[in-house]
Amino acid sequence: RRVHGNGEICCHPNADGTCNYNLQDGQCAAGLREYENEYIRPLADLLRPYNGVVPLALVIEPDSLPNLATNQGNPHCGASTAVAYKSGVSRAVHLLKQAVPQADLYLDAAHGGWLGWQHNLDSFMSVVQQLNIANQLRGFSTNVANYQPLGIPCPALESQDQPYCRIHQGAECCADPCNLIGQYNFGNNEMNFAQLLVSTAQRHLGVGSLKVITDTGRNAVTDMRQSCSNWCNIRGAGAGLTSTTQTANTSLVDAYFWLKTPGESDGCTQTLPSGRQCPRFDTMCASVDSIGSRSGEPRAPEAGMWFDYQVKQLAQNAKL
Repeated sequence: RRVHGNGEICCHPNADGTCNYNLQDGQCAAGLREYENEYIRPLADLLRPYNGVVPLALVIEPDSLPNLATNQGNPHCGASTAVAYKSGVSRAVHLLKQAVPQADLYLDAAHGGWLGWQHNLDSFMSVVQQLNIANQLRGFSTNVANYQPLGIPCPALESQDQPYCRIHQGAECCADPCNLIGQYNFGNNEMNFAQLLVSTAQRHLGVGSLKVITDTGRNAVTDMRQSCSNWCNIRGAGAGLTSTTQTANTSLVDAYFWLKTPGESDGCTQTLPSGRQCPRFDTMCASVDSIGSRSGEPRAPEAGMWFDYQVKQLAQNAKL
């Protein structure tokens, strides 16, 4: 049985082909064994010879725990799936750290436009706390495969009750292209989100000196979306700062990385470039901001496939 995405590691098939994600029928255990034996252990074996030879930074399961923390009412995040995600991520961290103890592990924490609301961040940290992995982490990764602005960091945020950008609304660090601050989300850029993320982690997890790495592969342009909730093959985006450890706040942010390879498709349009129907079409890839939603634009290939039109646009709009 193959492990699929979107919670299907715990899928119990109904008669109509849909999934019941809540049945505790042993299929989660089978899916977890497959995840460990066919993915995590081979990855650990591949990395083991490089321990202490070259620097290793591992990003753990982009979007997985943020999805679990903020979609608990979704049937895809039912009881079985929640157990599987928590068990799988915990096991992955322990096995990878055992195989490459000198590697730096960064648990994915989505981005400010997702977890920047304090209640979302608290929910995420509550999940992380249950996994007993905090002492094995270097910190968190943010903005993986997304387009949120890097921005510049504000002075240390006073508190959620008296945040900097409620007092200093005209400050450069409070630029807010996604209009988050008015919604009481003070992760208006990824540098400010990093501050919120680490301070919240310290309160929940009881560990200090956590760091952040941020994906800058596609966030050079800040105002190209009609809605910042759109994430699929965004039109008008540009490649951002190239990978470097010279960050705007080296005490907090370890590095900027191109974690999602610029040019890899986020997902397919309903009709593929070949003319076939996309088997895993997501309606977000037909958003008003997505390449392929306008007449005359090329169709987008499946997620992970090379999208030549997109990478040329990223290069044209790059700010390196």
